[in-house]
Amino acid sequence: MVQKVFQMMSLRLKCSKKHITYFPMIFISKLKQYERHKKFVNDYILYYGGKIEDFQRSGANDKTDLDVIRENHRFLWNEDDEADMNWEKRLAKKYYDKLFKEYCIADLSRYKENKFGFRWRHEKEVISGKGQFSCGNKHCDEKEGLKSWEVNFGYVEHGEKRNALVKLRLCPECSYKLNFHHRRKEVKAHKKRGTAVPNSKEPKIKKTKLSCSAKKKSKKKTHKDQVSSEDSENSDKDSDNSDAQDGPSDADFWKGPLQEADEKSREEEFDEYFQDLFL
Repeated sequence: MVQKVFQMMSLRLKCSKKHITYFPMIFISKLKQYERHKKFVNDYILYYGGKIEDFQRSGANDKTDLDVIRENHRFLWNEDDEADMNWEKRLAKKYYDKLFKEYCIADLSRYKENKFGFRWRHEKEVISGKGQFSCGNKHCDEKEGLKSWEVNFGYVEHGEKRNALVKLRLCPECSYKLNFHHRRKEVKAHKKRGTAVPNSKEPKIKKTKLSCSAKKKSKKKTHKDQVSSEDSENSDKDSDNSDAQDGPSDADFWKGPLQEADEKSREEEFDEYFQDLFL
């Protein structure tokens, strides 16, 4: 009986050891990745000490797409800028290609310091007419009395000084801010040259001159017509003479039938042919 009791106790201990060794592995395998990571971190802190803040990732070097575009953006791209392209520059260039570069949007808040900021328009601004049909100042929405200006925009970009000739449309108040220190070039639409309409209130002297010139022109025309009629008559006479030389006139046909030439027989034609051969 005693032996049987010891055997039963030993089996229970073996079973308990099996459960103790294998149960944690089954439990960990059922956990998700993030939960498993948290369990390992908590166990590490429990046994070795420390704080959870020591395991948190630092986000100081994290960048969004907007941050990458701001770092690599260029007001104007040239061939040298596109020579060495990495993924950050390609992203900035892709954004640049989507901008509309006809008119600029201006920041005139520091106009007294002679400092201006310019940028290109995006799709929503083009659809709404901002910068073309309304004032190009980003803090103004005036739509009347707009004027077009050309500005030589000098700026420093990535340690390099550059210039660009840009165009923008501003209201009178914002135009005064733009030309506060010195006047810029105003762009005006070129008018088409049309035919001049004669003025009814012209002096009488001009009218008399015009009438005299018209009379002279009419006399010249009549003289030319007379000369042309004489030339036509002479040409008709010449044509008649040439017709008479070329052949008989119409009166010759009514005199009688034409005299037919004597036809030669075949033998006479052969004789003439052979005579020509033997000569």
